[in-house]
Amino acid sequence: MNEYHPWLHRYAAFVAFCTFLLIIAGALVTGNDAGLSVPDWPTSFGSFRMPRMVGGIMYEHGHRMIAGTVGILTILLAIWVWRQDSRRWVRWVGFAAVMAVLAQAVLGGITVLWFLPVAISTAHATLAQIFFCLAASLAFFTSPDWHWDEAKLEDTSTPSFQHLTMITTGAILVQLILGAVYRHSKDGTVAPHVVGACVVTLLVGWVVSTVLMRFAKQPGLLHPALLLGGLLVAQLFLGMGSYVMKMAARSAPQPQPPVVDVTTTHVAVGALLLVTSLYLTYQSRRFLVTRNQELKTAPTPHQATT
Repeated sequence: MNEYHPWLHRYAAFVAFCTFLLIIAGALVTGNDAGLSVPDWPTSFGSFRMPRMVGGIMYEHGHRMIAGTVGILTILLAIWVWRQDSRRWVRWVGFAAVMAVLAQAVLGGITVLWFLPVAISTAHATLAQIFFCLAASLAFFTSPDWHWDEAKLEDTSTPSFQHLTMITTGAILVQLILGAVYRHSKDGTVAPHVVGACVVTLLVGWVVSTVLMRFAKQPGLLHPALLLGGLLVAQLFLGMGSYVMKMAARSAPQPQPPVVDVTTTHVAVGALLLVTSLYLTYQSRRFLVTRNQELKTAPTPHQATT
């Protein structure tokens, strides 16, 4: 069992929280249509000095400052994990987080230099969600009670709950990608995003109902499942509200603060929905075992007699 390092866990949780703030800052840039308020990169108006933080510059340059801070924090976290955590696979998660944050910085720069192409902007938004998952995973894995040898309940459902949560997490990520395409496309259609929302709703409903009917006595599954359901309900209302408000304000000369607030919250809750589903996927691996897994881990006749 890995030795628990309380300050490492606290720092990992802090980095995950800062990453969440970074996602909110990025959503504010898009919501306020401030992506080209600072037209160059990596400098700002040809200099590394702080520009005057007014209008869209406040959102765009503020986003860059938070991103740079998160990048430094992530590198320090990876070094700390590599030096203090004995689990090789956790070290590689830290390494992946560093690679993701560096790639994110490059994509952010390309987004500005190429004048906000939809494909690059969408990739930038998608990688932000993936990086948040990596940062949150490090916070999970360094927590004091995180180990994989928990007493397990048998899962005889088809598909297995482990597979169901994996599919749900993947569907939520795809839905976030569709949302990013819609936000960054000036003339994009909302139909694919609506279809994706319906698919995610069905999958999350399936996940929550499965936990309530079969694993309600396991807090490690019940609590994140209830949180997942609650976040989904909030996300659906935010999605409908943001669309209605956008349509009502589509002739406005500039983004309206209420619209920006709702759309930014929609992005933030979407990120929390993804990470919660990922956490439930991890929990299913910790607390459940399928029949096939039992057969793989069962001792052979020779092993049983030795």
